[in-house]
Order: sequence, then structure tokens, then C-alpha cells
Amino acid sequence: MIDVAIHPIEYRYGTAEMKYVWSQENRLAKILQTEAALALAEADMGLIPAEAAEIISECVPSVKAERVDEIEAEIHHDMMAVVVAISEKCREDAGKWVHFGATSNDILDTATALQIKDAIDLLEDKLKILLRVLVNQAEAHKNTVCCGRTHGQIGVPTTYGLRFAIWASEISRHLDRLYELTPRATVGQMTGAVGTQAAFGKSGILIQKLTMQHLGIGAVDVSNQIIQRDRHAEFVMWMANTVTTLDKIGIEIRNLQRSEIAEIEESFGKKQVGSSTMPHKRNPIKSEQICGLARIVRAMVEPELLNNTLWDERDLTNSSCERVVFPEACVLTDHILKLGIRVLENLRFYPENIRRNLDLLRGLNMGEAVMIELAKRGVGRQEAHELVRTSAMEAHETGQHFKQVLLDTPSVSRYLSVEDIEKLVNPDKYIGTAVEQVEALVVRLREAYSL
Repeated sequence: MIDVAIHPIEYRYGTAEMKYVWSQENRLAKILQTEAALALAEADMGLIPAEAAEIISECVPSVKAERVDEIEAEIHHDMMAVVVAISEKCREDAGKWVHFGATSNDILDTATALQIKDAIDLLEDKLKILLRVLVNQAEAHKNTVCCGRTHGQIGVPTTYGLRFAIWASEISRHLDRLYELTPRATVGQMTGAVGTQAAFGKSGILIQKLTMQHLGIGAVDVSNQIIQRDRHAEFVMWMANTVTTLDKIGIEIRNLQRSEIAEIEESFGKKQVGSSTMPHKRNPIKSEQICGLARIVRAMVEPELLNNTLWDERDLTNSSCERVVFPEACVLTDHILKLGIRVLENLRFYPENIRRNLDLLRGLNMGEAVMIELAKRGVGRQEAHELVRTSAMEAHETGQHFKQVLLDTPSVSRYLSVEDIEKLVNPDKYIGTAVEQVEALVVRLREAYSL
């Protein structure tokens, strides 16, 4: 039979390092590592012979996936297949102590914790790179004045620096959340068949502690046959939240790259093709891919939440589901972060279009500045609002520049001179503390995250 790749993760999406974390090879390695750690902990407590623990620890690296698969095909139990495969490799009678006192999910769930820990390390690294890119862009464009938009309509000016700073601040919060959830999501257990540690006797609590010390992760406080899935759901929800930020950024880039707006653009290779039939096209395909794949990651949240609602001390409904949820969510989140870094690092700006759009409404977008100044000069705020609104509607209907309508309106011109109005309709003069906000955030984030 021909080996055919089916899932796009196999050939289209994802980094090699994250795929390895969730590979069958690494999964087996983590399971074997956990079995060795358990044996060493039990030997420390005198529950099994020290020589047996040493032999088990020495022989686990020689266990091959092919042999495990052969045994599983015969006995139809994945964890017992590993136990038998280890036992076969152990000399003398050490094999009889493999998996002593443990239940399958003591090993499997602890191995998952080790995989999640590796995945978090990779995601953290990329998040920091993304944060650095956003901080650099915020600083570089802190004075790049552009249209602010609400409801898809041009509003008062903002700066590109402030936009990047807002995204950087959000990514920094995702980093903080990751630091907070990591100790909760990366825990192992040795609690036995229903959580009582009965098979370990009175040594159970210490055996669990020592096993996790050998593995370099924390231990559950209490559990039943499995680690409770609220821990994993928190991690999956974190990934969904994080990729949603990238989705939001991708939507903004796609919108700003529209032909009618054309303020920024994804990098476009010299030989890149935008369309099979329209040769002129320069499509924001990377941002679109980010937005599309983010939907898949968000779709993983409900299955993982439901994996916490198992019968009694456990059933098996979580197992098959998580074989899909964990690798798919992690690989796609990692891929989205990599794409986001590439897009944001290589954005192309079109200053002439940014300026064109600032002037597109012929001064109408500066109505707030005029209203505030009128209020400062003695016109009531509500009256000033109505004066400016009426003038703005007239400018909109007649096509005149807003400043001309203001000058021709006695109830406005009695308070504001030509020079006043010229200054008030200048978008570069109405960005408030945008630059200062960006500068303060850049300093704080660089210091906090060693960027």
C-alpha cells in the first residue's frame, strides 16, 4: 500500500520542531522516560531493588516503536505494549518491576505533561520574537500619523506606532498568561487506579514527588485515574486566545492592503504569483492563512473542555480526542506565530497613500479637534458639537473643504481665526499622547522581557 499524506499538517503547515514534540517517536521517548523515573523513585523509597531500577533506566532507550506496535497489535493495549517491550529488554529479573504500582495514565498523562512543556518552550520563544518585532515596529512608526477608523469609517488620526504598541501589549499579556498557566498545565501524577495510590502503599506521595523531580516537572496535588483536564483546557484556551490576536492583526493588515486603502502590504516576492488569471494581483495570502487556521485552533476549545467531563474516576472518551487536539492545536499555533513574525517583520508601508487617506475627507475627520477648541473658548460642549456637525454635513453635501465651511460660518469664525482653523484641521497636530504612550510601552516591554 502506498503511504499517502492526508492531513495538511503532514506536508503544508507547521515547523519541524513542533511536529517532533507530538511525533510518535517523541511520545514513546517521554513514556519511556517516565517509566524510568518511576523506577528510580521507587528504588529511592525501597519499594523495588535499586539494581532493577538501574537496569530499567539503562534499557528503556533501546525500546523500539516497531516492537511496541507489534505487541499492541496482539494485546490491543497501548500502555501494556510498552511495559512488555521494556520488560523484554531488561536483563536478569528487572523486567518484573517495570510499571510497578502504576496505572496506564500515570505514565501517559505524565508523558503528555512533558510534551506540553516542550511545546510551551517553543511557543514562548516565538512569542518573544513576535513581541520584539512588534516593539521595533511601534518604535519605528511612532510618528507615522494615519487615519484612525471606527465602524469602517475614517475618524480622528492615530499613528501606526500606537497600533503596533497595542498589539505588542496584547502579546505581552499572552506571555504573562503562559508563564502563569505553565505550572498548572505541566504536572505529572503517580496516583494509581483511582487516585488513592493504594498500590504504592504509604510511600505513594513521596514516590510521586520523587518521580516528578527526576522528570523536572511538578506533581498534582490530588487526582483520580487521570490528571484533571481543566489544566489542559486552560492551555488550549490560551492557544485559542493567542491565535485570535494574530487573527485580529491579520484582518487589519488585509483591510489596510485593500486596493482602495493600500497603506501597507505584505512582502511580495520577485517571482511570486498573486493569481492564476489576474497577473497584477498582490494578495495578502499569509495573513489570510493566519485568519483561516486560527479558526481551527479556536475549534479545539470545546472538545478539550468536554474532555474534563468524564464518568466517575475516568472513562476513555478524552483519549482519542486528545490525540487530535494537542498536536493539531500546538502545531497550528506554532505555525501561525511563525507566519505572523514573517508578515510583521517584512511589512511594506506606502507613506503617500497614508497621507492621501488622511486628506481624503477634506478635513472632515478633524471635526473633534474643532469641537474641543470651540468648547475651550466658551461655546458649550453640546452647542459646539452641533455647530461642527452642521458644518460637517454641509461640507459633505457640497464637496467643499471643511475648513472653508468653518470659515464661512459666523458662529464658528467669531471664535476661530484662519490660523486657528488651519492648525485644527492638520492631522499631524492632533495625535495627543500617542508618541509618549508608545515610547513608555517600548521601554517597559524591552526591560520586562529582555527584548
